[in-house]
Amino acid sequence: MLILLPPSETKRDGGSGLPVDFARLSWADEQTDARTRVTASLIALAQKPTACAKALKLSPKQLDEVTRNQQLLTSPTMPAIDRFTGTLFDALDAATLPAAARRFAGKHIAIQSACFGLVGALDEIPAYRLSANTSLPKLKASLKKVWAQAGTAALERAVLEATSGKGATAGTSTTFILDARSEDYAALAPLPVGANATYLRVVTHESDGQTRALNHFNKKAKGEFTRALALDGATTAKLDSVDALIAWGAKNGWTLVTGSPGETNLVV
Repeated sequence: MLILLPPSETKRDGGSGLPVDFARLSWADEQTDARTRVTASLIALAQKPTACAKALKLSPKQLDEVTRNQQLLTSPTMPAIDRFTGTLFDALDAATLPAAARRFAGKHIAIQSACFGLVGALDEIPAYRLSANTSLPKLKASLKKVWAQAGTAALERAVLEATSGKGATAGTSTTFILDARSEDYAALAPLPVGANATYLRVVTHESDGQTRALNHFNKKAKGEFTRALALDGATTAKLDSVDALIAWGAKNGWTLVTGSPGETNLVV
């Protein structure tokens, strides 16, 4: 199983790791060129603080984000799952996960970053500020255009690695992908054609019987659900279909139902 999460705008400061090394990030073969182009463009933009603040839609109280981007390649790092904060990651609460659950996260959870592409949960990254829909003038292309091919290639490799690693060849993997990314971030790495995958949508049932998608509680539920999957990693890793996921949820206090084509609804 492979769980895909969106990033967060907010991130923790500091870290104890060495500056980011693209060669040590997951799926380097597929994404190093795009990582190099995007980070160089972001650093270049940060040299013009006013323009950077405007492009990133920063308030006067958020100008330290410009400094973060200026120091992108020299600042300390920490695991991605610990770097991101905000509603989803606060609910996931990775710092309190037992060692076995963190090992599961390292093998089965990936986060879609606008700056670094698809990264493993335990990949060490610096603090930065960049959203999926930000325009970087020096890049001369949208982030979606720069990342899409590299991101899909990274996903194809991630699926192979999650399947077995030994003897796996392109096109033979049936690893189940639970895509919990927001739509903007899913566009940075479209799922491979024919992927065994489902998009997770958080909904609630209204008193009139209608289903309504959620916003803030969407993120909280995704974080809590991902935490539950990680805590039960030995079982979760074997989930191989939507039906298996729904059955797992029923046994563990989560209500999941088939939604629109290609989607599974998490009902809260």
